[in-house]
Amino acid sequence: MQTPLELNFHDVDRSPWSEQLIRERVDRLERYSDEIVSCHVIVSQPHQHQHKGNPYKVNIEVRLPQNRRLVVNQEPDMVEQESRLSPVINAAFDAMERRLEKSGEERRRDALTPDPQESRGLVVRLFEDQGYGFLRTPDDREFYFHRNAVLNDDFPRLAVGTEVRFEPEMGEAGPQASTVRLINKPGERETGDTRERDDVPPDWRNA
Repeated sequence: MQTPLELNFHDVDRSPWSEQLIRERVDRLERYSDEIVSCHVIVSQPHQHQHKGNPYKVNIEVRLPQNRRLVVNQEPDMVEQESRLSPVINAAFDAMERRLEKSGEERRRDALTPDPQESRGLVVRLFEDQGYGFLRTPDDREFYFHRNAVLNDDFPRLAVGTEVRFEPEMGEAGPQASTVRLINKPGERETGDTRERDDVPPDWRNA
């Protein structure tokens, strides 16, 4: 976590055991995500509540990169009616762990889905010693790329004819490619789905 835990007690005594439990559960959240930027926990006890025992309430807010935010509000009626604080704390953190796990699964799924804004291209020239090369797209545009733009340190795996996806941008010397990602085996000109496409130039086809 990039910033220290922010922990507040409203109308509830700050006891050593409750603070220790919360800190232990916050540490455990990082098992579910290594992207947590900050965590804010509020423990409160509403003065006027219809339920007997004046139940506790626990609010957890976790902030993630790109202004993403996950919030859990453990309301009194969401747990069994009782005056002890520990079950409410644990129920709130159990819910947050499920939220983080689901968020991680969604991001991994999104990472495997091709970005519709990305372009496809083939490596047409490669200068391995100098650490750069050129891609050509189906509409016959060429893009310069540097080895640092190739994801997962895959530059050594590239070969002329390797198919990639990339994000086009305009550099100082002209069109260039960033976030270059391999989508087939080195040297293989096209994947199965490419063979059926009409927009693939004839000279991309394997002999």
